[in-house]
Amino acid sequence: MEGRHAPALFVVGWLAALVGGGFVALRFFGVAGFPGLFLFYGGLALLAVGVVLLGGSQAVERKAAGLAYAGPSPMLVLIGVLAVTQVAGLIVGLPLELVGASIPRPIGDLIAVTLQALVIVGVIRLMVIGADALTWSGMGIRFDRAEALRGLATGAVYAGPVILVTVVVANIATQLAGAQPDSPLPPTGTPGGLVLHLLAGAIVAPIAEELLFRGFALTAWQRMAGDRAALVRTSLVFVLAHVLTVGGETFRDAASLAFVAAISRLPVALVLGWLYIRTRSLWAPIGLHAAYNAILIIIAELAIRAGVG
Repeated sequence: MEGRHAPALFVVGWLAALVGGGFVALRFFGVAGFPGLFLFYGGLALLAVGVVLLGGSQAVERKAAGLAYAGPSPMLVLIGVLAVTQVAGLIVGLPLELVGASIPRPIGDLIAVTLQALVIVGVIRLMVIGADALTWSGMGIRFDRAEALRGLATGAVYAGPVILVTVVVANIATQLAGAQPDSPLPPTGTPGGLVLHLLAGAIVAPIAEELLFRGFALTAWQRMAGDRAALVRTSLVFVLAHVLTVGGETFRDAASLAFVAAISRLPVALVLGWLYIRTRSLWAPIGLHAAYNAILIIIAELAIRAGVG
């Protein structure tokens, strides 16, 4: 506590984070039913508050020290995004469940992806922009039409080669692990499902994820540790974030699926980061991410239709 410029933020932030994390842990240690759900979501809400306060504390201390990046740790922001997304999902989904609304899977996927995108923008606005740590333009977001079109086209050009590398790497990983994870946006076999999944996976998700991982996290780590370390850290965190929900019937199954999912995403993660460093604009990574996802979604839809036929 001694020498801290914002001791209240530090203490209250840690208390909220520890208590919230403890409540979440109780849910996983066997507290079932309504009490378990209450502890889980209440704990996530407390955890989110704690993370925001700790992020503010970090920003104050780093600014006082005159560091090149005077904002919250990217890992804190990521934890905040995960916690707030879960709570926001409950707030949106609970009323629909109470009235017995049945939402088709593609629409539900689009709602979930859009909700997460809004949370990402909101958390970055609160924790990063609000702390004067970075600006939108400093994270590669410049609303210049020519630059945007040029960047999107540049990124899209890399989609084909990256997919080829990914297929080779994924096949090797699948052979080694003996497992193949399901797609997060499984094909529906319908034109409407394809359109909704393209909207979710090739427009909304790429914009939000590139803002979080390349625009914010990579920029922050660049200022703290340089290009190479920032590229490696961001790529690993990007991969980790995409395998957190991978599960299986046994621990071995889950580990095998997570291994394949992680290895398969590493090539595109590295190229996305390299493009951002090379262009200093978020549009090129968005272009690659959007084209990459779109191609894979379309191929999966064509494959299931061919199988049905």
